[in-house]
Amino acid sequence: MKKNIVILGTQWGDEGKGKIVDFLSSNSSYVVRYHGGNNAGHTLVVNKKKIILHLIPSGLLYPNVIGIISNGVVISPFELIKEIKMLEENGYFINKRLYISPSAPLILPYHIQMDLAREKKLGNYLLGTTGRGIGPAYEDKIARRSLQIGDLKNKKELSRKLEIIVDYYNSQLVSFYKCKPIDYKNILKDLLEITDFIYDMIQDTTNILHQAIKDKKRIIFEGAQGSLLDIDHGTYPYVTSSNSTIGGVMTGTGLGPKNLDYILGVTKAYSTRVGQGPFPTELFNDVDHYLSTTGQEFGSTTGRKRRTGWLDGVALRYAVKINSLSALCITKLDVLDNLKEIKICTSYKNINSLENYNNFSNVNLNNIIPIYEVYPGWMKKTSGIKNIEDLPQEARNYIHHIEKIAKIPVDIISTGPDRLDTILVKKLFF
Repeated sequence: MKKNIVILGTQWGDEGKGKIVDFLSSNSSYVVRYHGGNNAGHTLVVNKKKIILHLIPSGLLYPNVIGIISNGVVISPFELIKEIKMLEENGYFINKRLYISPSAPLILPYHIQMDLAREKKLGNYLLGTTGRGIGPAYEDKIARRSLQIGDLKNKKELSRKLEIIVDYYNSQLVSFYKCKPIDYKNILKDLLEITDFIYDMIQDTTNILHQAIKDKKRIIFEGAQGSLLDIDHGTYPYVTSSNSTIGGVMTGTGLGPKNLDYILGVTKAYSTRVGQGPFPTELFNDVDHYLSTTGQEFGSTTGRKRRTGWLDGVALRYAVKINSLSALCITKLDVLDNLKEIKICTSYKNINSLENYNNFSNVNLNNIIPIYEVYPGWMKKTSGIKNIEDLPQEARNYIHHIEKIAKIPVDIISTGPDRLDTILVKKLFF
């Protein structure tokens, strides 16, 4: 029985982490977002009703769960409030159940403006960001000029700091990017109007979590994006601006590694990627169309069509290694139901060793040719199956092949978007 579980993505994001967090949260006390911002989108389906979250931890759909947005997250306060109100409209009330670290950096309009201006300037060489201001907000954090959530509690200091940083951004936006200047007074006015709404949520989240550990509470740490988008270990420069691998949990919360009992890597039964960057197993045929339409592969944050491909076993082994994964969760198995054959990339031709995926920037991408193993499809419905014994034998064989490639067990299998369409192969904290 596991107390504290980390749930993170092993691919380029969009693996279905939100559903798994939601599924496991019924038996937890806390769910913690520890990195990223509202560039993440976690889609939950409860009783056939879809809820999309971007900042709020997925487990808060259960009334017994407390949500934590920790210091590693960059927060748009306006988007946060919009999300809280959306939940209330859908019957989910999180008053006194959500706590926000005072050290979490703010995302403000000048970050978004800078993000969009840079992408436009890059033209055909754009990175494919979500345009949510995530990168510039993390830059401010590293440059030690961030406005933080805690600054909202001191109006005088907030005004002073805001004027300085808006002047810094305007000097670039106007002179170099030829954009209109940002008016810091408008931003200040908007911030002062919403401060009371989140004032009581601003708490020492590190202390709350340490007390929860002491009280032997069950905690889920919810990752955003995926391991191959990690700023240090992903396919640089086509990555996010935070650590989406396991290290982000410690730096993003203030908890040490000894407090983590189990690390679950969520892996789609095939591969997808949004935006630019290398994708060795990408498909450009009828299978791509099938996966896109059957899997509804469109970004929950941007709406962009995701690129699709076969499962990349080389990338999966890399994610297992750098995250010290305990086990895997395979999602969207049901999407493969109507394929006569299914492939897994097990190695790359012309590349003897690609130990680190951040080395993609130094590799001739034309040389990355995937070598596949081919498996028979099951051509039977798996959607909604809740016991592994009820899966077609070919589907069970496919899961077993993934286990052999990854060299760790598959403990959970998702067979549909609803929280109940889930096979729990191994008990976690149920």
